[in-house]
Amino acid sequence: MRDKLIIAAALAATTMTSSATFAGKANDTLNWSTTREVDVALPYYNNVREMVILQRHTWDNLLYRDTKTFEYRPLLASSYKWVDNTTLEFKIRKGVKFHNGNELTADDVVATYNHVSGKDSGVLTKRNVSWIKRAEKTAPDTVRVYLTKTFPAALEYVSGPMAIFPKDIWSTAKKDAKGRPDYGTVAPIGTGPYKTVKVVPGETVVLEKNENYWKGSAKGQPSIGKIVFRTVSDPEAQIAELLSGSLDWIWDVPKDKAQELKQIGIAKVVNAPTMRISYLTMDRAGRTGKDKSNPFYDKKVRQAVAHAIDRNSMAKNLVGGASSEIHSNCYPSQFGCTQDVTKYEYNPSKSKKLLAEAGYPNGFTTDIFAYRQREYTEAVMGYLAKIGIKSKLKYMQYKALRGKVWDSTAPFHHMTWGSYSMNDVSAITSHFFKHGRDDYCRDDEVKAALEEGDTNTDPKIRKAAYKKALSKLSAELCWLPMFTYAKFYAYTHDLNFTPTADEIPRFFTAKWK
Repeated sequence: MRDKLIIAAALAATTMTSSATFAGKANDTLNWSTTREVDVALPYYNNVREMVILQRHTWDNLLYRDTKTFEYRPLLASSYKWVDNTTLEFKIRKGVKFHNGNELTADDVVATYNHVSGKDSGVLTKRNVSWIKRAEKTAPDTVRVYLTKTFPAALEYVSGPMAIFPKDIWSTAKKDAKGRPDYGTVAPIGTGPYKTVKVVPGETVVLEKNENYWKGSAKGQPSIGKIVFRTVSDPEAQIAELLSGSLDWIWDVPKDKAQELKQIGIAKVVNAPTMRISYLTMDRAGRTGKDKSNPFYDKKVRQAVAHAIDRNSMAKNLVGGASSEIHSNCYPSQFGCTQDVTKYEYNPSKSKKLLAEAGYPNGFTTDIFAYRQREYTEAVMGYLAKIGIKSKLKYMQYKALRGKVWDSTAPFHHMTWGSYSMNDVSAITSHFFKHGRDDYCRDDEVKAALEEGDTNTDPKIRKAAYKKALSKLSAELCWLPMFTYAKFYAYTHDLNFTPTADEIPRFFTAKWK
């Protein structure tokens, strides 16, 4: 591949004029691409990562989560407060206008929240809105949002997927063959730093700078004039376009190709952490058996696995320098994610001793299920083989593996979780360990602690409850947290861009050099 990149770089250098080389900067147009398609360019009705990114540019929310401090800052709301454990109150900012020229009001907020939380709204990711009971205007500039139950992580959702639309937009939806409104057909109108001006489903989305974006926004003022997203399904074609200058920004570049790009020097290459984590699940609950048919039911076997794998080496050598070993069942920055838990150092000798004590002096054979980054799972298999555990890889699509997990037929699986970029333990630990379909621990004490953390608005009580749950989970080794993921970004040297761990590139903060 290195030779191909060098050839492509040489061709680019000899066939492009100076102005073409810096086409993005010269035309004030940032061209970026991924392999996935955006069929519907509307939040709530498309949940691919690319739409999450586009949402932050075209739409604003009531709150904004600071990317450095993780604090919630007022955005379309000028202030907010908890009235009680199930009621949030927002003062709506004055003087903000939608892209169609209409002024933002409390009615727009109420209409948005009530629409998306309605049973017939057709919103794809229900968890983003299921916490909302209803919203009402209590004064000309005041909105109260009533929750279905105490849910302190609501602020994370308010600052994330909860984009605000004009109040009358929903009535403009086209009707489907059965006469039902298709809300995915409404116009992409928001108050954000960019306007969506063109959508070619499955191909292109074009944004233009909102010249009238309101002053004082926590997002800052946009700088780049136009942003163009294109689907380029072949990753190697993306690299070729980056080298030729027709793309300015790509990500998810494989490590080996990223290193080669860095050597060539045409593009800036950055390895940055993400909120996605890798984990190994072992069936402590006995969902697949409570005898020798399920070796992982024995705690000493789980401990042997934990000590057998050099997670730090995997993070640095396989994933990238921005990846790091983790010890708790969550992403370190998430609210309540203590790392003060039982830790398992790399110690193969200790692993062999534990296996012998568990009745497996010669090891055993097991299936290991996985769906992502095959080479990572194969590395795990290599470590296990050194202590006598022979593993057979069952590699499949995510949906198929998820089905096996839910059907209690995957006692040992290697998977990942990105928490929907929500910076709260409830988006990961509470999802996996409250006796749901993904829970291979089924610990009542853990569940109770998580329930307490999930249903209290006092930060101190929440942190204490989550620490109790995470400490028990680590001690029992229901999961073996592995490492954080890291992405390789590659982009033109002309661009000032800073990656963030939530995997939401904020091009509205980017600038040309």
